[in-house]
Amino acid sequence: MITVISGTNRPNSRTKLIAKYCFETLVDKYKNVHWLDLADIQNEIVTQGMYAEVSQNQVINSLQQELIIPSKLLLIVSPEYNGSFPGILKSFIDALSVKDHKGTFSGKFAALLGTSTGRAGNLRGMEHLTGILNYLNVVVMPNKLPISTIQNYLDGNHQLAKTLKETLDLYLDEVVEFVNKTNH
Repeated sequence: MITVISGTNRPNSRTKLIAKYCFETLVDKYKNVHWLDLADIQNEIVTQGMYAEVSQNQVINSLQQELIIPSKLLLIVSPEYNGSFPGILKSFIDALSVKDHKGTFSGKFAALLGTSTGRAGNLRGMEHLTGILNYLNVVVMPNKLPISTIQNYLDGNHQLAKTLKETLDLYLDEVVEFVNKTNH
């Protein structure tokens, strides 16, 4: 199982457009793919009791049991925020880590895709996220995809440009190959 995570709580973000395209493409290639948009659950993540197993939010617990634990690979699409990745993504990881830490993270795989309006495509943020995921015993696919100047790859109707779709398709082929190799 693959879970595609749109790693921002910004509504109607460009990151979500890319993550949604990845999700829809992977469903055709891999079939067992699920969707998670942090914008839909942002109020469930940061709570007073988020650091205690007994007070873990029920929505977070359900997502953990239904999407994260059964997933072999997490495809995390994350924008650049202040030279890193969004705090809501870190808070989500923190909220998951209080219950069944090993089942949630150990032995999982992740593929990272970064977006930015600048020229680095969130390379630094993907490296920060890689360090955190490695600490949690998640193996991160070595090839990460930075998408720089994202605004140049969208038309006036917020549709992805053909060149970006082609780049994403190639990357998603690598992701599927990575998942298939790790199944053995």
